[in-house]
Amino acid sequence: MTLLEWSFNAHTLGKSLSKSRTMIRIFIGYDPRETVAWHVLTHSILARSSQPVAFVPLALDNLQGLMWRERNPLQSTDFSFSRFLVPHLSGYEGWSLFMDCDMLVREDIARLWAQRDERYAVMCVQHDHRPAETVKFLGAPQSAYGKKNWSSVMLFNNARCRALTPEFVNTASGLELHQFKWLSDDAEIGPLPATWNHLVGYDAPREDAANVHFTIGGPYFHEYVDCEHGPAWRAEREAMLRVDQRG
Repeated sequence: MTLLEWSFNAHTLGKSLSKSRTMIRIFIGYDPRETVAWHVLTHSILARSSQPVAFVPLALDNLQGLMWRERNPLQSTDFSFSRFLVPHLSGYEGWSLFMDCDMLVREDIARLWAQRDERYAVMCVQHDHRPAETVKFLGAPQSAYGKKNWSSVMLFNNARCRALTPEFVNTASGLELHQFKWLSDDAEIGPLPATWNHLVGYDAPREDAANVHFTIGGPYFHEYVDCEHGPAWRAEREAMLRVDQRG
């Protein structure tokens, strides 16, 4: 499929989904090493959502012609940069939500969706995250930079994110993308409540976390099986695998 065909299809999808005011478009980063995490996250959202949701996995094999940049040695997941294609894939219309896959949603996602504010181009939890370690899950490098983890949950006001073309996403530096330098001013970045991106292992433990983020490593990795909210993640996985026998 050519880039032109991709753009046309993305625009058509964006228009059709935008017609439904209640549809929540959720793009989730996908890495084959964390497939189980992706599916448990989607289940946790479906099980609690009071509104219809549409899931789009940002899998590199599905983005041929849109994602061609070479992998950076500092890139810890397949979706480190593909997340910034969300406005393009949405036809630069309406709003879309991006989430990393290493998360567990514990409240109605409609409550996060209701935070959309037209004053902003993008909205996120604005952490002051300064990791001390240099390595995280699967030996992936841990990089420290300003606005760390802001881009792990983003509400995109797509029409105001037209700078994020496939060409820009494939050529801009990591800091240009993750530090929102594609916006004219930081005033275009709106805040979200901290409970919607609770960083396990960094933030003080909280039972009321609406969205748990296993950013160092999730309980699906042996090394992090005992992490905060690990039992809740395993319970969600079991609920996802449930099959009711009828006879």
